Amino acid sequence: MSKIILASSSPRRKDILSRFDIPFEVKTSSIEEKIYAGDTPKQVAMTLAFEKAIEVSKECEAGDIVIAADTIVVKNHILGKPKNYDDAFCMLKKLQNNIHFVITGIAVIQAHTYNKFVSYDQTKVKMKELTDGLIKRYIDTGEVWDKAGAYAIQGKGSVLIEWIEGDYFNVVGLPIGKLQSILSTYFHVDLM
Repeated sequence: MSKIILASSSPRRKDILSRFDIPFEVKTSSIEEKIYAGDTPKQVAMTLAFEKAIEVSKECEAGDIVIAADTIVVKNHILGKPKNYDDAFCMLKKLQNNIHFVITGIAVIQAHTYNKFVSYDQTKVKMKELTDGLIKRYIDTGEVWDKAGAYAIQGKGSVLIEWIEGDYFNVVGLPIGKLQSILSTYFHVDLM
C-alpha cells in the first residue's frame, strides 16, 4: 500500500492535510532554497516545491506519494521570510494598503517512478491601511517569524487583511482544492 508523505516542516500544511481522513507521514526536506536569476515568481515556487519533493522521495519506498509545497509572497518582487525586526516592518509597510499575490508551488511525486506533477496556485490579497503602531504591535506578537511576507492570515494577521480573491488555504500554505484535483486526476487518490 502506498503511503502519503508530506514533505514539509510547516505545522500549517500538516494542520490543513490533517483535516482529511487520509493517513500521512511527515518528512522534512533540507534543500537549500535557491532563487535563480530570471525565474518568474511562479517558477520559483514550483521549482522549490519540486526540489523538496524530489529530495524526500529518494528516502521513500517505491510507490509512496510525496507532496511538497512552497509559498511565496510577491509585491513587485518576492518577499521572503523576515530576517529581523526591521525587515518585518519594511515588508508589512510595503504590503499595507496594497494588493499583493501569494503563490504556492505544489509538487506531487510517486517515489521511484516517472509519475510527477508540478503546478501552482495564486491568490490575490489586499492588506488594509496600517498605522506604524499597529505594524509594531503585530510584529511584537511574534507571529511574523518564519512567514513569507511577515504575516499569517490564519492567525492574528487576519485583522490586517481587507479581502482575498482566490483560495484562502493557498495563503496559509497548501492549496487543498488544487491538491485534491492533482491527487485524484494523476495519482488516483482522494482526500475524502
